[in-house]
Amino acid sequence: MSAASKWDDLKVRVLSGIAVLAIGILAIWIGGWAIRCLSVVVAGLMLWELSRLTASAQAQTATAIGALAAGSLALIFWFHGAYWLVLLLLPSILGLITPRRDRMIYALYAFAIMLACYAFVAFREGYGLAFTLWLVLVVIASDVMGYFGGRIIGGPKFWPRVSPKKTWSGTIAGWLGAALVGLGFALADGEPMILVLFSALAAFAAQMGDIVESAIKRRAGVKDSSALIPGHGGLLDRFDAMIGAAVFVILWGLVRLPLPDFGG
Repeated sequence: MSAASKWDDLKVRVLSGIAVLAIGILAIWIGGWAIRCLSVVVAGLMLWELSRLTASAQAQTATAIGALAAGSLALIFWFHGAYWLVLLLLPSILGLITPRRDRMIYALYAFAIMLACYAFVAFREGYGLAFTLWLVLVVIASDVMGYFGGRIIGGPKFWPRVSPKKTWSGTIAGWLGAALVGLGFALADGEPMILVLFSALAAFAAQMGDIVESAIKRRAGVKDSSALIPGHGGLLDRFDAMIGAAVFVILWGLVRLPLPDFGG
């Protein structure tokens, strides 16, 4: 590949990455209907991708599962009541009763996707803008610092069997990047310094989310979850870390450990 071709690919990656980030940040900033609509669309597309990864010959099933995911989440947001949360399980159930590989892996990851997409709206509406931006920036910092740390320092692989490109240097750099985000928010908002450690833990969960999706793709024998985002692959390729981080925050809250309130 020529140098010019490499730069052309980089340009596409940067532009599409900026577009995705801008849409996400705008929806978070607006909140309300904007973040709900984005969450519904993203959930539908990610379940469509996951269904195709685990049952590549079932294109119609994948479309049905994606539509069911989007519709279920829309109903939850429309009707609010806690008992409607059972609808989060519907894509997992439909996937379990249709032909596919790794049914339980699909079902668990499908539920994680639905839970994360619901939780992201709940974070924005329940904990506020600052909390949601903190989580997004932790994941971005972990990803960016991990990428450059791994590329520049290199060294031993973190989990070569599942994700051969990830290194310990990149993993630790991701923790440090997230910790710096936590430090910035702690200093700016007067939060306890434990937020630094909490941010690093959230970054580790994000990295595990990335590794889980990598393992699913390796079992499917594909490089990307789809080609929806030019130069990046699919939505699962971009939001796998966010899924891991969101589920971590949910579990942290479920065991009644304190969450940062950012002035709440």
